Amino acid sequence: QVQLVESGGGLVQAGGSLRLSCAASGRTFSNYVLGWFRQAPGKEREFVSGISWSGAPFYADSVKGRFTVSRDDAKNTVYLHMNSLETEDTAVYYCAAGHLRTRTPSDYTYWGQGTQVTVSS
Repeated sequence: QVQLVESGGGLVQAGGSLRLSCAASGRTFSNYVLGWFRQAPGKEREFVSGISWSGAPFYADSVKGRFTVSRDDAKNTVYLHMNSLETEDTAVYYCAAGHLRTRTPSDYTYWGQGTQVTVSS
């Protein structure tokens, strides 16, 4: 089992920045691909960013160039640095852990409870 806890969400104006954190406990953190997903009201959960065991990041086109994912295996934590936030980024953000480098939510085994990000105009 892997337990994931997100933090760092909040209210920010468009153009602003936030850093989300996801702390993990349980099984060996470094064995997992870590993903960030988001879900806005009335919409399906969508892929935002991920980072593989090697530290190689991958992003959705909608956030490429604005968001940066990183991981600190010594701290069992993955981060999502979000810059130039847009109102369309408003959603609940979830971190997830799995064994595949994939953008598909169902491929991830463990999920956090989510943290709300609200971007105002």
